[in-house]
Amino acid sequence: MRYPILIFLLSLFSVTHAQVRPDSIVLKPIHEISQIFSLDTALRITNFSPFFSLHVDSSLNYRFSINKDSRKYYWYLKNAPAGFKIDKDNGTLSFRSNKSLFLSGRLKYDREYPISFGIQSLSNPSDRLDTTLNVIFYSTDVVYPKIKPSVVSPVTISEGDRLSFNVLCENGNFPIEKILMSSDISIGNFKLPKTCDDNFEWVPGYDFVTEKDAKGERIVNLEFIGTTNFNFADTARVRVVVKDGLNYDIATKEYNDALNLMKIWILRYKYTFYQLDKKIKKTKGWRSGFDITTASTTLTGTVLATTADKEDTKKQNTGKILPSIGVVAMPVKEAAAPQKQLSKTRQLYCVLTLSAWII
Repeated sequence: MRYPILIFLLSLFSVTHAQVRPDSIVLKPIHEISQIFSLDTALRITNFSPFFSLHVDSSLNYRFSINKDSRKYYWYLKNAPAGFKIDKDNGTLSFRSNKSLFLSGRLKYDREYPISFGIQSLSNPSDRLDTTLNVIFYSTDVVYPKIKPSVVSPVTISEGDRLSFNVLCENGNFPIEKILMSSDISIGNFKLPKTCDDNFEWVPGYDFVTEKDAKGERIVNLEFIGTTNFNFADTARVRVVVKDGLNYDIATKEYNDALNLMKIWILRYKYTFYQLDKKIKKTKGWRSGFDITTASTTLTGTVLATTADKEDTKKQNTGKILPSIGVVAMPVKEAAAPQKQLSKTRQLYCVLTLSAWII
């Protein structure tokens, strides 16, 4: 009986002296809580959309929102295509469709335009955000692009002349990306246009037109084919008429060579005819001597025959013989000094001499 009573007393003593812990939670001060948990203070656009696709007849009104009080911030555009605006107070990006922007070329179809904009705090300049989105325009109207050379077909040139013109493009829904060229006759020494507004240049050689070509001209048909990124093609044709031309450099050289040969030829013939003329003059002297001698002899014989007395038979016989000497001397004259074509020879000599002086 003594041990159970002792155990009861000991347990009662331990219960009365034990510490009771409270079950409530003690909260820390507010300045200590901010050091443990970080608040969401980074400026963000909560409904940002990086890409917009717009029809040319539609309008855009999209309001951006942020994770802070928007009344303390203002919006701005840094770089935007024509027609875009943003409300500086509430961040509404707007665009009103106007086809004049597309017709004037300030905006184009199927081309991405970056729009840079941002938001900044009115009280803290370092609290700001800059970003960029892309906009693309499309159209359901089908407008086909066209190739238009800057010349009107046909074009007439001569050999050695330069043919030069621009290959222009009239863009439709989709611009022409590249240009190809073909011709029905193989040509060389030309500049190939590759894109719109490029220049085509060609210089036909002096041997391009051959003797087989009718009327001394040759026709070349050029085709310029423009294609879009969707493989739509448009073709423009230019008809070029190339006429036979004179190569002035070669012609001048040939003329100078012919002139030098002509001068040498005339000089040689002048010398030849000069020598021939000397011989002709010598022959003429011989024939003149014979003629004068025969004439003198004949005249002397006539004088003696008419003036001699009847008794002086010696003078009479001499006067009869002397005219016969002129008749006998004629064959001797023709054999010793035959007659030459003096007049024709001297005429040709004069013509050649005159030609040489003119040249």
